[in-house]
Amino acid sequence: MTQLKYWLALNRTPYIGPVSFRTILEVADSPKDIFDNINEIKKHINLNARSLAYIKNPDWQAIEAELSWAKTEKNHIITLNDARYPQRLAETQDAPPLLYVHGNPDNLNQPQIAIVGSRNPSPTGKDNAYQFAKYLAQQNIIITSGLALGIDCESHRGALAAGAKTIAVIGTGLNRVYPAKHRQLAHEIVNSGGTLISEYPLDTPAKREHFPRRNRIISGMSLGVLVVEAAQKSGSLITARYAGEQGREVFAIPGSIHNPLAKGCHSLIREGAKLVERAEHILEELGPFAINCATTQETKTSKISGTNTENIEPKLDADYLHLLKHLGFDPVSVDTLVERSGLTPESVSSMLLVLELQDYVQSLPSGTYSRVK
Repeated sequence: MTQLKYWLALNRTPYIGPVSFRTILEVADSPKDIFDNINEIKKHINLNARSLAYIKNPDWQAIEAELSWAKTEKNHIITLNDARYPQRLAETQDAPPLLYVHGNPDNLNQPQIAIVGSRNPSPTGKDNAYQFAKYLAQQNIIITSGLALGIDCESHRGALAAGAKTIAVIGTGLNRVYPAKHRQLAHEIVNSGGTLISEYPLDTPAKREHFPRRNRIISGMSLGVLVVEAAQKSGSLITARYAGEQGREVFAIPGSIHNPLAKGCHSLIREGAKLVERAEHILEELGPFAINCATTQETKTSKISGTNTENIEPKLDADYLHLLKHLGFDPVSVDTLVERSGLTPESVSSMLLVLELQDYVQSLPSGTYSRVK
């Protein structure tokens, strides 16, 4: 704990980020050496005036509070020289000098796939995230995401549904949960053997700039990143960019050309991301490594796209199956469905309402409909 308090103090020092932190460690013997010999250290490193002022007078009260936090059950502070620090992340250029961890730290060095996407996904996107996460988790791959609304949330829930562990990288201090509505989900993750991590000191509030930064941790710990749905300008594309820079695999699920949430994925695919339609495609790309992770259970098909009706639940009668056969994943009007199916307008309208309530189709603002599954 003696050395750790100096790691915490340097981590709190203004204008010292992950890269400059490492540079300082190359000059000093340890973080403690910086505080003991600052006049000598500053001869070799150009430090900001505010950085120097803090090093001479750290907020020891806040640091002692963090040390006390780390002594309580399931709480850990892991530095770069700790064997528990995620090895893949440590190899990246701007790895955080330390991580605050709540939950099981052993998960950090286990094989991981990151799943990210829109905070406002379509029903199809939510289902894809959930099913992909559930399948991959069943193959002993930890699902890593950001605890955000939408795709992140569904990815964590999919892993939990598989009875597996999941990691959430958050953009606040670990004694806060953002968004607040995911407080229960955060508890479920930890109680199920999963892990919450953050690079930010305790009590750090949610700030817009924190969330793009934390994405490099999500991708850095992972073997690859799956983007489920993303608009053309999306934080998920930042994660994909980090993944590419870090030498990680990037996967993207294609969607309808009319869906704005598919445009980001389509851009990634044009730039070289691997197009995946089934979770098995990710395992195939990962090759022998994924085979070693996989369990011996039978491979599931979990097909994500296509318009056949073989997997439709049996509670739908023949007329509903017939209508679904003529309803694709691109938007279509009621008049077009009447023409395609030969059913009456009244029947089509009534059946679409039932199918929407059962999450088979979605109504769009343009007055058109498209399939969800």
